[in-house]
Amino acid sequence: MFSRACSRISRTGLNPFRWRYPCLSASNSAVAAYYQLLSNSNPTITPSLSKYAWGSIGNTSCSFSHDARHHIHYSATSTVEDQSDPFSLVADELSLLADRLRSMVVAEVPKLASAAEYFFKMGVEGKRFRPTVLLLMATALNMPVSMSSADRLSPARVVDNLETQLRRRQQCIAEITEMIHVASLLHDDVLDDADTRRGVSSLNSLMGNKLAVLAGDFLLSRACVALASLQNTEVVSLLAKVVEHLVTGETMQMTTTSEQRLNMQYYMEKTYFKTASLISNSCKAIALLAGHTAEAATLAYEYGKNLGLAYQLIDDVLDFTGTSASLGKGSLSDIRHGIITAPLLFAIEEFPQLGEVVQRGLENPADIDLALDYLGKSQGIQKAKELAVKHANLAAEAIDSLPESDDEDVRRSRRALIDLTHRVINRTK
Repeated sequence: MFSRACSRISRTGLNPFRWRYPCLSASNSAVAAYYQLLSNSNPTITPSLSKYAWGSIGNTSCSFSHDARHHIHYSATSTVEDQSDPFSLVADELSLLADRLRSMVVAEVPKLASAAEYFFKMGVEGKRFRPTVLLLMATALNMPVSMSSADRLSPARVVDNLETQLRRRQQCIAEITEMIHVASLLHDDVLDDADTRRGVSSLNSLMGNKLAVLAGDFLLSRACVALASLQNTEVVSLLAKVVEHLVTGETMQMTTTSEQRLNMQYYMEKTYFKTASLISNSCKAIALLAGHTAEAATLAYEYGKNLGLAYQLIDDVLDFTGTSASLGKGSLSDIRHGIITAPLLFAIEEFPQLGEVVQRGLENPADIDLALDYLGKSQGIQKAKELAVKHANLAAEAIDSLPESDDEDVRRSRRALIDLTHRVINRTK
């Protein structure tokens, strides 16, 4: 097992950008059970999920040396860079990606073309959070890899060309990930009968459910074509599994039993499938394309997984605390659809009678008001935030556990990835 001595690198030396999120206290049975999942591989998790247990990189074997060579050190002169916007570091590449994505979703049938490009148009592209993470990860992993003798003897211009080709292939992963993500949004909006998305009318409300579903299918087909062009079977398999996970997660949400909908482990498994699998496996694909070791690829995966889980936990909190204007979609959306998320699950631990209200289906507006009243009296919101913070810490630790690099671009990108964990926790939309 990857020991804490290896994975948990002191964060006090990251001056002045270090912070230590508070740990979540195991004060009730739901949290205690969840921490059991965090601390070891739990045999109760289904076989297909056991390797994706919600634990830290402490559950992963690692052969990196424990010595100081593999610690990341930053000088005091990097204060301004530490506080720079992670999105600005890859702004030029994001612009290129946006242009390529718009060209990739062109269709011969005008209606389909309009539908497919709907969320790729200027102004409604979203935060482009996932492409940003992947481009930063590509730079953060820009470490020496094993090369053949011929490659080491190649002229510098040939090596530079190989590096350029690698970067383009990694950009392709970012494009594929964004297409898969948008396709999942289109399908989700149909299933949820959503009216808005990203602050504008949802595609299904404008063009109908059938065209919205077909547009999502079209984006997935384009993503498959781009994926095949990489000619890397391991990466193809990895991202194909992501699509399976998206379907699995949505099906889990639609078919929950009364017992499952009140189970924290079930909720976290579903959250991994619906949200965290895409970014975690895409981060891993970035490492695999570059020829990195299994250990480095696992650390990239752990970063994406924990960042994705933290992101969704905060999303679930904002569904209760945010406004429709700030979220770009309706607030209280989950509870109105009978979807039980972490804040309510924690609240039920304090007020078991809330579980009885939830089990009635939340179809009655009076039951929704009662559930919200219990939530307001509980620590559910705070405990969900603390759980998000725990995963944000684990994501930051994965970056800290990468081998040390003297390359300033690498170090800047790693700081930006850690900065993103902070932004995920503190976001308001």
